[in-house]
Amino acid sequence: MTASRVEARLAELGLTLPEVAAPLASYVPAVRTGRYVHTAGQLPLVDGALPATGKVGSEVSPEQAKELAARCALNGLAAIKSVCGDLDRVVRVVKVTGYIASAPHFTGQPGVLNGASELLGEVFGEAGVHARSAVGVAVLPIDAPVEVDFQVELAD
Repeated sequence: MTASRVEARLAELGLTLPEVAAPLASYVPAVRTGRYVHTAGQLPLVDGALPATGKVGSEVSPEQAKELAARCALNGLAAIKSVCGDLDRVVRVVKVTGYIASAPHFTGQPGVLNGASELLGEVFGEAGVHARSAVGVAVLPIDAPVEVDFQVELAD
């Protein structure tokens, strides 16, 4: 079986889809409804572990958090593939929401979320341009610095 266009593009970027992360509580990684797939919040897990923990702006640099946000998006793509079968069916990234565990005076949440947005743009081109929200929060599950969820539209 040949790789999809999207997975070939990921390979060009030096990336591969990870295994879908096991849920940490009572939910599923992604849900399809009609032509849309909604992901659960994706943490930047690598082989089941967080590469960094803590607040952005204190324990985690904004640059590192931006890389972690890109990992969240990659994990989200794996979750999407698990319910639609082929990422080439994605015709539009609709909405991205990023939650950034922030030190009290950190206000660079949009720059952190650019990690996810830029990855989606590199993978999907114009179809990866999306609406989004970048939200600073006090703490995230298992002390993750970043969590990202998103919605995509599929072809019929």
